[in-house]
Amino acid sequence: MSDELTLDPTTTAVVLIEYQNDFTSPGGVLHEAVSEVMTTTGMLANTVALVDAARAAGATVMHAPITFVEGYNEISKHPYGILKGVVDGNAFVKGGWGAAIVDDLAPRDGDIVVEGKRGLDTFASTNLDFILRSKGITTIILGGFLTNCCVESTMRTGYENGYRVITLTDCLAATSPAEHDNAITYDYPMFSLPLPSTDVAAALSRA
Repeated sequence: MSDELTLDPTTTAVVLIEYQNDFTSPGGVLHEAVSEVMTTTGMLANTVALVDAARAAGATVMHAPITFVEGYNEISKHPYGILKGVVDGNAFVKGGWGAAIVDDLAPRDGDIVVEGKRGLDTFASTNLDFILRSKGITTIILGGFLTNCCVESTMRTGYENGYRVITLTDCLAATSPAEHDNAITYDYPMFSLPLPSTDVAAALSRA
């Protein structure tokens, strides 16, 4: 597959979903829940290497953090499911350490920070689609948290919206190995090209 993969950096964007301290870093509200899969996949180091390759090739790098004001007034007063866990843990509060993007992947000059993410699908409440279409992006490369939640939701909508979607199988983490593996094995091939980051970096370097 890697030999067949071709990428045009001018029409390609790497979308980094929720690489924030509450997930990525010891002391983060949700870090313990994802640390096992993070360690298994080596996702942080892999993502840093992939992003370096993307920047070197001239691809667009985008960051999609989720943030809420203190009190979570942007969402329902009676959240359930994954957002209830966010509220109960007081996670991703705007301006706090937990909501900040991890230092290793801090936005650099030329990167784009997507605004308005309040739910799971990065397209749903943000300016992501507007930016991608304005820049003529046709391929999106996804990594982040959670494999079977925000990344999967974004993948599905990207596919439905006509983008070529590549998912970085070793730049993802979920709250259990089973959830992570099942999503990549059964769901991802239906809506994306699931590939290791080394294959994608190689394609970018060939561009």
